[in-house]
Amino acid sequence: MRIMISCGEPSGDLYSGALATELQAQAPGSELFGLGGARLKAAGATLVGDFAGLAVTGLTEAVRVLPRSYAMYRRLVAAARERKPDVCVLVDFPDFNFRLLAPMRRLGVPVVYYISPQLWAWRPGRMRTMSRFVDKVLVIFPFEAPLYEQAGIPVQHVGHPLVDLPRPAQTRSSLLGALGLAPDGLTVALLPGSRPNEIRRIVPGIAGAMPLIRSRVPGVQFIVAGAPGLPPDGFAPLTRNGAVVVHDCTDDVLAASDVVVTASGTATVQAALHERPMVVVYRVSLPTYWLGKSFLNVDTFAMPNLVAGRRIVPELIQDGFTPERVADETVGLLTDARRRAQTSEALKQVREQLGAPGASARAAAAILDVGAGASRRTR
Repeated sequence: MRIMISCGEPSGDLYSGALATELQAQAPGSELFGLGGARLKAAGATLVGDFAGLAVTGLTEAVRVLPRSYAMYRRLVAAARERKPDVCVLVDFPDFNFRLLAPMRRLGVPVVYYISPQLWAWRPGRMRTMSRFVDKVLVIFPFEAPLYEQAGIPVQHVGHPLVDLPRPAQTRSSLLGALGLAPDGLTVALLPGSRPNEIRRIVPGIAGAMPLIRSRVPGVQFIVAGAPGLPPDGFAPLTRNGAVVVHDCTDDVLAASDVVVTASGTATVQAALHERPMVVVYRVSLPTYWLGKSFLNVDTFAMPNLVAGRRIVPELIQDGFTPERVADETVGLLTDARRRAQTSEALKQVREQLGAPGASARAAAAILDVGAGASRRTR
């Protein structure tokens, strides 16, 4: 089978790599190609393009990458026209991937949307576009499926692929010891985002909180879980305040921590899987914030809170994201053992709602079924 995959950011590449591995296992010899990163390529896909430089957050930020984005769009459509895939798999990244829907329909290529866009949170009008162009939606959160069912869109809840990720390779003591940190010292994991514009907006607020935390919790340690492909100078404000940066071992860092300060996004799910109490932060440009605010349908942002249906971890968004508030929330979790235990217990319940292992395998089976059905119809 010939399968085109389009993902446009590190989290999507993580999911796509796991998906591609399962596709190859279930349909040996399949040809995979598309837009992705190192993980998708390592899983055996041929990259028509790399998403480096395309992944940004915010409406106004996206305008700056439009020329590069349009060029990549044209390359993918040309590749689909030439290679005639049996199915196209779109992985999150809606501002780019939605543009591929109409050309795939014109080419007669069925579309499966995996890691569906969060239409329940904002821009619900896009649900009509999904119903016109998407053959099947694969959702990873249990509350998403009924929303697509109500819109008449074929949907399957496959569970969250992060549940399948390998567990930490290092123990807490071995990781902290190797970094020159105290294995038994209170440790805060810092996850400031995976895109360059996120780092620029989020790192200063976290860096400003670090000396405030240290003044109230002597001996506290900070580890930064750096996303792949980010320039090291983006973390300089954190290292100047005593943080140690490590790359490509986020799960090890989370397992070695007592409390997490994290940007809103995929990292909050990873922290929840480790049942780590967290402080969730986020900031975008003012134009993006005010434009986006009018489209929002939710009053909470952090995925653990959305899955739980209540606010179990603090969220510091936009003007609420200040060094003082980050310090207050982090110190509260570090010094209040009861609060820390209650939060961990609530996150354990969130983890149980994320589904059983095997999400990538279930997604691959659903995708191959759609592709096989299309092949039968064209014969």
